[in-house]
Amino acid sequence: MAQSLHPMIDNGFTKGSDNFPGGKLHCRCSDNKVEVTIKGNVLHNHACGCSLCWKPKGALFSIIGVVPIENVKVTANDKKLTIVDRSATIQRYACKDCGVHLFGRIEKEHAFKGLDFIHVELSDEKGWQEPQFAAFVSSIIEQGFDAANMNDVRSNLKTRGLETYDALSPPLMDALATFTWKSKL
Repeated sequence: MAQSLHPMIDNGFTKGSDNFPGGKLHCRCSDNKVEVTIKGNVLHNHACGCSLCWKPKGALFSIIGVVPIENVKVTANDKKLTIVDRSATIQRYACKDCGVHLFGRIEKEHAFKGLDFIHVELSDEKGWQEPQFAAFVSSIIEQGFDAANMNDVRSNLKTRGLETYDALSPPLMDALATFTWKSKL
């Protein structure tokens, strides 16, 4: 397969540290970088094929970690952040200059409100939890990937230890369904 899944996947990822204390994420600007400090490790990390998440140039997938909102703090150049799409469920905060998404936040009532979505690859620190699964795999077709090659993509992900889903993992889908049911009571 010629196209990159994601550099972290293509190059092989290292198992994270259970006691990882967190680190700092930086945008890709050469100076005056936006800095976001993350306390602790991610709750889970996954590859995402949706069309809304920021991906490195040429990659089919992003790598998304989920952390409690109270563990995320913008610590430098917050004025450079802008929300990419105010109508989206996840409000993705990106650097106005380089376009990199630093974190995403859900503000409306939602099963995942209180969690932020981050890109651990924007950190120089090592020890972040490795990706656990691949979500929204079929969504790469919506972005122009040839559907005839999807079996190769899924096989490549599975070879690297990532189960593939065309939504989120079953426990996360269960959490969404439970939230929906409870909101009707």
